[in-house]
Amino acid sequence: MIVDNTGLSGLRSELAYLDESAEKVGFVRWQWEYYRATYDYKIEYNNHDYFLRINTRAVEGKLERPDTVLAIEAVYMGRATFPHGLEYESEIPAMVMKTANHKLTELKELLEA
Repeated sequence: MIVDNTGLSGLRSELAYLDESAEKVGFVRWQWEYYRATYDYKIEYNNHDYFLRINTRAVEGKLERPDTVLAIEAVYMGRATFPHGLEYESEIPAMVMKTANHKLTELKELLEA
């Protein structure tokens, strides 16, 4: 499920600051390569794991440098399925979305400061 109207799409940040800000809010940079990175926040609810995922892409530099500038491309949410990864078509419970929106607001405030 794509999470719209987060205010994060298009925001830019240096890698070091984005890593620091994301970590403060509880996100972890799990997947990354030279030109893109994914930040995940895990939400446990009703015996299921949901992941709030933020995709970023380098617009200046490569991810091996802390001053690389990343742009946030998309925010989406999925339910973990074993062993296949994330399933994005399931309905997300209201409590999970409330937590996700709160975390996205916290991150946006840090990145706009």
